[in-house]
Amino acid sequence: MEWPSAPLPSAVPPETSPQVPRSPEPRPPLQRIDQTLLDRLSGEARREARLRRHHNLHRLPDKVQRFLNALQPGTYVRPHRHCRDEPGSGFECFVVLQGAIGLLVLNRAGEVSRIERLEANGPLKGIELAEGQFHTLVALLPDTVMLELKQGPYEPATDKEFLTRFPAEGTPDAVLQERRWRNLFEPAEASKG
Repeated sequence: MEWPSAPLPSAVPPETSPQVPRSPEPRPPLQRIDQTLLDRLSGEARREARLRRHHNLHRLPDKVQRFLNALQPGTYVRPHRHCRDEPGSGFECFVVLQGAIGLLVLNRAGEVSRIERLEANGPLKGIELAEGQFHTLVALLPDTVMLELKQGPYEPATDKEFLTRFPAEGTPDAVLQERRWRNLFEPAEASKG
């Protein structure tokens, strides 16, 4: 079947429609999420000091943030939550495309209240967190890549509320904390030896 390469005509041209803001950069008509992209992102994450790399599918002013996040074991994600002005819009959704992550949900005191293993080849591949849930992630396998979705637009100053009792990224304490969390996902037999 032959698909049209040009956009279909609409009743109101996008330049004049009040619902469609004009973008400074054209949106690609198709963005492929293929193994080549996952491999490239995973390789870049291995070379980053933070051991992770993201790839935006959205533009910063978009109302929904859609991006790939490649993580390597050892990356530290400081516990945080997302709250937005509009009730219910602080959700976050993770779908693992390759590898595995450990999701830890924490209470306000920083105690782990729930853990979930999300794995591309496992029974649980994704999860959506409701607004206001403090959480962190650990990469359980090398070259893990996940798709993340959350409400936009991205505002760096207000996007995350951190649990300040946990160390900041890039500190020796953060390295130790990430190892402790990752160990929660180790099989009981491995932790005995």
